[in-house]
Amino acid sequence: MKHVFRSLAAWPLPLLHALGWLLGWLSWLASPSYRRRWACNTGLAGVTGAARWASIGEAGKLSAELPRLWLGRPVPWRWEGAEHIEAARQAGQGMLLLTPHLGCFEIAAQAYAKSFGLGPDARPMTVLYRPPRQAWLREVVEASRARPGLATAPTTLAGVRQLIVALKRGEAVGLLPDQVPPEGQGLWAPFFGQPAYTMTLSARFARLPNTRVLLAWGERLSWGRGYVVHILPLEQVLEAPLSGEMSELTAQINLAMERVIGLCPQQYLWGYARYKSPRSAA
Repeated sequence: MKHVFRSLAAWPLPLLHALGWLLGWLSWLASPSYRRRWACNTGLAGVTGAARWASIGEAGKLSAELPRLWLGRPVPWRWEGAEHIEAARQAGQGMLLLTPHLGCFEIAAQAYAKSFGLGPDARPMTVLYRPPRQAWLREVVEASRARPGLATAPTTLAGVRQLIVALKRGEAVGLLPDQVPPEGQGLWAPFFGQPAYTMTLSARFARLPNTRVLLAWGERLSWGRGYVVHILPLEQVLEAPLSGEMSELTAQINLAMERVIGLCPQQYLWGYARYKSPRSAA
């Protein structure tokens, strides 16, 4: 399987996205449980029409583009909102970049590492990372993510400490706040009107002194033309700063995720089991 993955890394991005579109629809057609979850999640969010159906093919593109992003030649991308990163850097702030399961997760981290993680005034990025269970895939992922300007932290107490140190140094930390955490590491908070077990880690980090919270996502352009990496300040999306107790902070971050997803609903991973019960921390 590793050889197939490396072979796909040499494919042009338009061809990979075409393959991904096909695989996305085949997966949807072949799995009744996937179709039910997709229908339930899009229904809760009020996603209808073309955006709803387009999300099926976009989910397949997400998987098909990974070989190229991890092991292949660089893909085209451009920034929209990079000035918010630059402002935080100039102020000496640590940057908490929150990315939902929207568009291409990988390109946002890679773009940051290349633009801001290198050079004399480098501010590297560290992302929270749970290794895949398959040994071959774990080897590929670890090798691809170990790149200049980009580091990984394990989903352990030591990894959390690593992220805190990075923020205090004025560096960037990347999290997926809509990922269901293990039991005991989250709170139930509304997400599109439905209780969802939500990590508290992003809210805890957001309250650290001198930390700037930014929302980041990589929009996938049509016909394999590349990506746009969007950056927005959290308070701009919420139209207010974060405030309140942990339950309120967690709910506010979920609301911010909802609003960002609403900007490009066709590229959200609606098949993700967002409302599942948390697994045991053990």
